[in-house]
Amino acid sequence: MTAIHPQPRPHSRIRWRTPITMVILLGILAGGGWWGWKSLMSSSADPTCTEQTLTNNRLLPKQVVLNVYNGGARAGSAGRVADALKKRGFNIDKIANEPKGDKTPIVALRGASATAPEMLLVAGQLNQKAQMIADGRTDHTVDLVIGAGFGSVKLKGIPSVAVKAGTSVCLPVVHTPQPIPSGQNPN
Repeated sequence: MTAIHPQPRPHSRIRWRTPITMVILLGILAGGGWWGWKSLMSSSADPTCTEQTLTNNRLLPKQVVLNVYNGGARAGSAGRVADALKKRGFNIDKIANEPKGDKTPIVALRGASATAPEMLLVAGQLNQKAQMIADGRTDHTVDLVIGAGFGSVKLKGIPSVAVKAGTSVCLPVVHTPQPIPSGQNPN
């Protein structure tokens, strides 16, 4: 005879680790969604430009923010051009290689529109005719992309551009670096 051994009973142990982990992850997801929505709705982004009526109906270099990019010219060319334009009063924001990686044969200007006063003012500083590219940007900055065939800026560029009387122009917000109080480490 064979003895029948009773089968062991399955443990009625409940596994709590998985449901607790899911509740915690759902809480984190809900909290992140709430924080993201609040951040989106209460965005305190600085304005990219301010509408202003120009004094004497003239746009001056100090009112233009300019990015100078090297689009195929020799190394250091963008820096030299930026220095020359900074001496004329332009606010230089970025000096770098062309971010899109495009090569430009001579020179190109990118801005809000091809007839925008800031584009015409920068074009008046150049010896060569620039390819004007309107990209509809809202901050009214200007990108100057210099290529291998670019010579130099004019010895004396145009000092300002006339704007129709009573017209308001969207001028870029110029961020000036704030001085560091004495005794504080900037890092």
